[in-house]
Amino acid sequence: MKILFLACLSPKTGNHTTAERIRSHIESAGHTCELRDAADFQSPAEVAHLISRNPPFEAALAIHLFRAGRLLLDIQVPFGVIFGGTDINEDVKVEKKRVVMEQVLLKARFAVAFTDKLKEEAELFLLSPSRKIYVQPQGIRSEVTENFCWTDFLRSSGISSEHVEELRVFLLVCGLRRVKDPLYLLHVFSEWHCDNPLNVLVIIGPKIDPVLTAEVEAFVQSRGLLGPGEKPAGASCCHEKVLRRGQQLCIRGHVSSHLGGHGSWGTRVGPGHSRKCSCSST
Repeated sequence: MKILFLACLSPKTGNHTTAERIRSHIESAGHTCELRDAADFQSPAEVAHLISRNPPFEAALAIHLFRAGRLLLDIQVPFGVIFGGTDINEDVKVEKKRVVMEQVLLKARFAVAFTDKLKEEAELFLLSPSRKIYVQPQGIRSEVTENFCWTDFLRSSGISSEHVEELRVFLLVCGLRRVKDPLYLLHVFSEWHCDNPLNVLVIIGPKIDPVLTAEVEAFVQSRGLLGPGEKPAGASCCHEKVLRRGQQLCIRGHVSSHLGGHGSWGTRVGPGHSRKCSCSST
């Protein structure tokens, strides 16, 4: 089957990563999947013309009901949609967008939500029948390099605790952009860490929003925390380490989906490496 797949392919975003992962899965099943950036099309008519070219596409898929899904309204082949997150969390607040997304959901053969909560909100705000929306949790897999030492990494990052092996490290993977609101977590976690210095927060992600990045850096400096590349200089009441590039963790691997399962998180850690790490991915 030849499938057209539309998604927002802005670099370093979750939708882009998810789209590439799903495209790979579709092709591994023996189908042809052409992934295109929704930003390349100005209207549903353009997509309808693309669908009908020879040889024609037999089906379509889109991530994000408004940004990509609306472009499928004029096509004559069956299509499915995947909630992108901001379509339900943000775009439904705009009446014009909500009406368009209801039309998309009405015409779609099926819709996929990554969480039960997202499905419930879609049913509430878009008045969609429950039977059309399926919940498919995403599975995450991470593989570290063989020569990576978690303890050495934490110490080289400026965490001056004498009990590195006892630290409880919370890992937040997200780009620095407003919709992720990392500042809220920084404020709350900073207070928690001051109460218990064994709790450490690590943020990995690209600097997408320069204004927000400046705010994060200002917060880090105002609290006497250590930014990327800085070395510890004297005592500090808090030691959160804000990382902005995934390479700083020396992680090598990929994220994959497990269609049909409940998702899982697994890590391969060498002998002597700490396993006290809680992770959150967005």
